[in-house]
Formats: sequence, C-alpha cells, structure tokens
Amino acid sequence: MSDERPEKPLPELRASDADRDRVVERLRDAVAEGRLDMEEFEERLDAAYRSRTYAELEPLTRDLPAVPGAAAPVAGGGGLPSAAGPGTSWPARIGGAGSSSTAVAVMSGFQRKGRWTVPARFNAVAFWGGGEIDLREANFAEREVVIACVAIMGGIQITVPPGVEVDVRGLGVMGAFDQRDSPGPAQPGAPRVVVTGFAFWGGVEIKVKPPKPLPGADRPHKEL
Repeated sequence: MSDERPEKPLPELRASDADRDRVVERLRDAVAEGRLDMEEFEERLDAAYRSRTYAELEPLTRDLPAVPGAAAPVAGGGGLPSAAGPGTSWPARIGGAGSSSTAVAVMSGFQRKGRWTVPARFNAVAFWGGGEIDLREANFAEREVVIACVAIMGGIQITVPPGVEVDVRGLGVMGAFDQRDSPGPAQPGAPRVVVTGFAFWGGVEIKVKPPKPLPGADRPHKEL
C-alpha cells in the first residue's frame, strides 16, 4: 500500500499574495463597471487580504462575470485568472467600445479615471471649470485615439503612462497646451494619443506618471 498522499484539491491550496492581488484587480474592474458599490468593494477588499486559501478567495468574485480571454485556474498552482490592466501587454488593452465619449464641466469639474475604455475620439469641454482625464489604467478602443479639448477660462489635465506616444496639436489663445513631461520611447504596441483643440484664457496640460499601485498594495499582509 502506497504511503503517498493524494494532491490536495484546488480550494484547499494556500493562496499567495499574487493570487490575492489578482482578485483585488477583478474587484476594481467590477467597481468601474458599476457592478459593485464602494461599500461592497471595501468589504470584499478586506476579505481578500484576510483570505488564506483559494476556497476563501473564490466567493469574492463568484457573482462577477469572467474576464474575456482570462485563463482558468489550474489545480496544483495555476492561480486565479487576472484581468487586463496596468502591467498587461498593450495589445490586450486595445479594442472594444468606448465607455464614455464626452465630458463637460461648466463652472464645475469632471473626471475620467480608473478602468475605462477611451473611444476613438473623446471630447472634453471645460468652461470656468476643470477636468481630469487619466489614461494610466484605461483601455483604448483603437490603436490611435483623439482627445479634443476646449478649455475656456478653465483647465483640463491629461495623464498618460510612460511609453504612450503623445501628439499635441492644440491651439492656445491667451492660453496654452502644455506638455512638460516626456513619455519616453514608445513601447511596442502602445497606443498613440493625439491631443487637439482650443484653449482661451485656459490651459490643457499633459502629464506623464506611472500607474497607481493596486488598492491595499501598501497594506501589510496578515501573516499566514
């Protein structure tokens, strides 16, 4: 009789930090898609970082649709599927329908940030107001997208990650289209962002920043 013990089924296996982080990324997608509210997200985020096994992680995304193209977990150490996002190869982040095509701020403000899909053309207007367009975690409907800005006595800030090609073509009258940061050499397959439009007594600023860390990334993990 063999003394060899059978391999444990996947639910009983210990989860790694990477497994927990992949679940958190899926939860972030669900917030951006409107499937979870912030209270639900915070509850599941806390549970994810307290989880020890796959069996404890699995219920946190059980009621969420699978991510297209994600690989299924493999028993014996395959991990959980991950979503396309920061750190994913650029081809995986290009394609699909834009989630928003227009943003307007009149004596107010607007934001487009987090996980969203930039359409082929995005129109942004700020009149006596301000807007923020953050592309660091965004997907792109096409390889080249156009962001058309109108800033009148207002301002629009566009943030791109390193490696994205940026072409600024806007016209400023007593205003400016300002690109002080360099995104560096274009990465293979990275999108091209064309920024155009008009600024009058206002400005459009393009900044380059690396993607933000995942929520809870700085949180110390509970010792297992």
